[in-house]
Amino acid sequence: MSPPEFQLHIAIVGAGLGGLAAAISIAQSGHRVTILEQAPELGEVGAGIQIPPNSSRILKRLGILSKVEALSVRPHEFVLRSYRDGKVLSTQPLLPYCEERYGAPYLHIHRADYHRVLVNEARRLGVAIQLNAKVTGIDFEKPEIKLADGSTLAADLVIGADGLKSVCREQLLGKKDPPKLTGDLAYRVTIPASAMLQHPSLLPLIENPAVNFWLGPSSHCVGYLLKREGGEGIYNMVLACPDNLPELVNTAKADLQEMRDFFSGWDENLRLLLGLVDDTSKWRLMNSEELASWAHPSGKFVLLGDACHATLPYLASGAAMAVEDGYLLGRLLSKIPRSAPPPAFLLPDILTIYETVRKPRTTRVVKQSSHYQQIFHMHDGPLQRERDRQLLRYQQEPYAGYPNKWRDPVFREWLWGYDAEQEVETAWAVYRSGRFPLTMGGRWESEREVVGSAVGSMIMSRL
Repeated sequence: MSPPEFQLHIAIVGAGLGGLAAAISIAQSGHRVTILEQAPELGEVGAGIQIPPNSSRILKRLGILSKVEALSVRPHEFVLRSYRDGKVLSTQPLLPYCEERYGAPYLHIHRADYHRVLVNEARRLGVAIQLNAKVTGIDFEKPEIKLADGSTLAADLVIGADGLKSVCREQLLGKKDPPKLTGDLAYRVTIPASAMLQHPSLLPLIENPAVNFWLGPSSHCVGYLLKREGGEGIYNMVLACPDNLPELVNTAKADLQEMRDFFSGWDENLRLLLGLVDDTSKWRLMNSEELASWAHPSGKFVLLGDACHATLPYLASGAAMAVEDGYLLGRLLSKIPRSAPPPAFLLPDILTIYETVRKPRTTRVVKQSSHYQQIFHMHDGPLQRERDRQLLRYQQEPYAGYPNKWRDPVFREWLWGYDAEQEVETAWAVYRSGRFPLTMGGRWESEREVVGSAVGSMIMSRL
């Protein structure tokens, strides 16, 4: 009779999109997973979310893309517009471009629908989800999680996936680390598609779904179509503008007239859309400072997603980065032999590999998203005119650094062409060869800064 296969017990703090992606990937790797979620019930706040091909490719490998697609809209293109009159400045095809180029679609979905698909798959795989589980402390050496009700949970590895206001990050740092203000807030609104059908000028937004951006002074607006299971379509909009919320207030019910007045000089169709809104709220847009490391020196704790690289939403890639984190970490954990307990060094090494390959990518996304705040929000004047001139002049021959980052041929390939599975296989081959974490032909240029030469020497000495 053969001995039972060895299993690690992985505890994940946070049942958001990144934590659930990690849970599914890890469970598929054969390990036992427990998710601790402080909320009394599962659900996601917000409305629309964009799933770029680098993320939908992961959903396909996890076996859940068809379930997500059934609840999604496939936009035809990105459209960047002038705030004044809606004039198109630049476009980027999405359908069928993404399937043909990247082998995976670009999708829009309601965040709650996306979350529900991930929850159902996690539970189907046997992932335990414990609600009302507020974390108050972490013993990194055991490791063990302490909860507000006095109970504890021991595990072989703890993953902190508890978002921007991460208790896990503060535990790792040993100090308070509140989110950082970015100077922007967002009005979030949804409009019934049926209301838009009464206005001929708005019909193209329904009949030819796209990701529409209006670029303006200190602000921009983005809108795209969603569909709900068993219900009518809705048009999801996010309107980013200067933060005017009171101190210590991060979300608030918003005044419709205040919102409409702010955008009163903008494109007629945008104003028509805002006239159809009957409810809105304001959300402060925040991020976090980059961490020196995501992992504890014990090699038994690591962060992922917004807990370690929260970003502005201006590249529509925050959730995609968290899903990449979770999937890649699960695939690395699948490399652990199941026949017997692994050597003590293997789990810390896996966390080092994970951080080394992920940190440079997420850092670039955070920085580019913040830079896009400046590109999108230019005031009328010489810089804005030059931006618009380049968008129009080089639409058919975009260059590296083109103001529409989704049209930039170099950045787009780097962002959407990322293959997390190939990244795992390449990194693991380098690790097994004894060369990790040295540079791989410039592939991970900053790994020495991320990992440090002492850790690199320690890993190489074991091989």
